Amino acid sequence: MKLTFLGTGTSFGVPQIGCSCAVCRSEDPRDKRTRVGAVVEDAGLRLLLDTPPELRLQLIAAQVDRVDAVLYTHEHADHTHGIDDVRAISVRRDGALPMYGPKETLQSLQERFPYIFDAAMKPLPGTSKPEGFAHPLEPGVTVRIGHLDVTPVALPHGRIRVFGYRIGPLAYVTDAKELPDDAVAVLRGAEVLVLNALFRTSHPTHLSLGEAVDAAARIGARQTFFTHLTHETAHAALEAALPEGIAPAYDGLSVEF
Repeated sequence: MKLTFLGTGTSFGVPQIGCSCAVCRSEDPRDKRTRVGAVVEDAGLRLLLDTPPELRLQLIAAQVDRVDAVLYTHEHADHTHGIDDVRAISVRRDGALPMYGPKETLQSLQERFPYIFDAAMKPLPGTSKPEGFAHPLEPGVTVRIGHLDVTPVALPHGRIRVFGYRIGPLAYVTDAKELPDDAVAVLRGAEVLVLNALFRTSHPTHLSLGEAVDAAARIGARQTFFTHLTHETAHAALEAALPEGIAPAYDGLSVEF
């Protein structure tokens, strides 16, 4: 299995507009963080995790020209507003691109982007549109996508829930505030774990760096990567401060396991 981090930044991205802090001015390319997304590849199957606003540029940078399905974590703009960029993928497919996620996320996408999901909304001659087909998921209910078993877990994120995913040896979590015991039971045993880690201090909707370290210990993956990072922490400094087996991800990082 191969995991590619398309983007690893918080909803502001890094650098932030109008900010002149040391991280936003950093020349380390690992400190340039677009909004969070990833691609999972296994035996020819490609799953896209979220459609962040920079999706077109991210897929081009990662040399990804095809995906077989999209897994959504939740409906927030920094995880969904690149959805129109799947047009270049869906027009080459025989049928709509399957899109999986929480039912409320898919409902929100259908309301905001009806042309993508409504087959009756035909593009004008000489034009095209992205096409998606919604597959609502239920927490703890495993679905098979291609040859992979995918199990969603529900996690709190402020006033809404987000889905984390167990995909074979991978556990992928972003935008969670905490990991309930039932979610940990599903994620435990993964070889690679991805966790959001926002600030050093507590945040009402996201794991802090310390909370993410504790969550990683509970799951016990061989290797953990932190994502959804802000301009508070430079990559090099964070890498040096984290325990063995935990590292910050960066845009374009690929991991094979």
